Amino acid sequence: MKALYTIVLLVLSNIFMTLAWYGHLQFKHVPALKNLGLWSIILLSWGMALFEYIFQVPANKLGFKGNQGPFSMFELKTIQEAVSLIVFSLITIYVFKTEKPAWNHLLGFGLIILAVYVIFKKW
Repeated sequence: MKALYTIVLLVLSNIFMTLAWYGHLQFKHVPALKNLGLWSIILLSWGMALFEYIFQVPANKLGFKGNQGPFSMFELKTIQEAVSLIVFSLITIYVFKTEKPAWNHLLGFGLIILAVYVIFKKW
């Protein structure tokens, strides 16, 4: 159950991370936000990033083997990176609607899935 909670928290964390890092690129489509200056955008991004940490820190604490969780630090980081790419891709394609995946994106993500397999494989 800790593994599931960890992954759910990482997904929530990465939603906020993606919005904090890339959401401002869509401000030009929102009349109230399109004329914000750089410092205003930075402060808004920091505010969103706070929620990233509200979910990220408990995910790592709960999921870490040293705290009776199921994952090593390498495994936690690997999960976080895979979740990050999945969340980023879904938000970019279905929310921002600015990109379409190409064959090289799919191949790259396939290689990342292979990397996840290698990290979790007990040799």
